[in-house]
Amino acid sequence: MNSLPQSLIAIAALGKPRGNKGELTSVLLTSKPGRFDGLREVYLLKAGQPRTMFPVERIWNHDGTYIFKFRGIDSINQAEAWRGADVCVPREERVPLPPGEFFHSDLIGCELRDAKSPKVFGKITDVQEIGHGGALLEVDRGKLLVPFVRAICVEIRPDLGYVAADLPEGLENLDA
Repeated sequence: MNSLPQSLIAIAALGKPRGNKGELTSVLLTSKPGRFDGLREVYLLKAGQPRTMFPVERIWNHDGTYIFKFRGIDSINQAEAWRGADVCVPREERVPLPPGEFFHSDLIGCELRDAKSPKVFGKITDVQEIGHGGALLEVDRGKLLVPFVRAICVEIRPDLGYVAADLPEGLENLDA
């Protein structure tokens, strides 16, 4: 993923061109694919290129892969130039989440604190999806991986910049 400005969130990463009309495959970075319904314009971000806004012509699901067609990208060569770009929307356009769910982007940068003492384990640097709804909080560049489950992460307050965790004995000392 490319380095994102704080004002934007990535909802998909563009893959290879599909067909000869400028369409691109994608990998979704959202668990809410319905958020693409009615999407009118997005920012494309790619390392080494300026942030560019594109109107969305069409987005559809083709056998489990979402295909993007943007106005102004009309050939294989034009599409190839955007391979690897992040499809982004302004942070305020995120879909609302039900209570108890959190955006990964809101957790990154939070302190991971001990729920029973003033100890701080470090800052959350990434959230790794491990399948079947599971996730791991990566703390300080992989030194510590913490399962993101309610039994361990007992207080989740991204609005206050922290997650309080009751780590199982010995977890803190494991190498990632």
